[in-house]
Amino acid sequence: MTDAHVHGAIEAILMVVDEPVPAADIAVALDVPEQEIVTALHALRDEYANPENPRGFELREVEGRWRVYSSRLFADAVGAFVVEGQSARLSQAALETLAVVAYRQPVTRGQVSQVRGVNVDSVMKTLSARGLVTEVGEVGGAVQYGTSTEFLERMGLASLEELPPLAPYLPELADVDGENDR
Repeated sequence: MTDAHVHGAIEAILMVVDEPVPAADIAVALDVPEQEIVTALHALRDEYANPENPRGFELREVEGRWRVYSSRLFADAVGAFVVEGQSARLSQAALETLAVVAYRQPVTRGQVSQVRGVNVDSVMKTLSARGLVTEVGEVGGAVQYGTSTEFLERMGLASLEELPPLAPYLPELADVDGENDR
């Protein structure tokens, strides 16, 4: 299989996936070594990111999985098209709750309520229904929550390590041991 054929086959697969796909799955489907697929994915990502020829889409890796997304360069245009007339934005309470979960995960509803100072049950249900938070465990009979892959995708992050540090903005919330500086 030529490089051009591998690239074309990868593009075709990425156009039909509903969620990010591991390079290993593409390799199996194409009967090509995984390292060759990874090399091709990096080449395609770089080709699409060429600033001299801006594309309306980009190839991103999220937690070791790959998917085509609309380009961040054209987020305003996409937003205007998709959201026109819709109220799909999160409330201030939902954004604050999501931030607590993102920076302190795994965390229980009670812990989030303690940080926010209000009951977060309905907000957590909303975030869960939108696929932004998910159950990640249990401690002492209480469900623990964390952010989902959907959260990472929507935020344009490859991993939680890419979250901006909080300490410079909210030093009073930073733990003494620096655990939540992320």
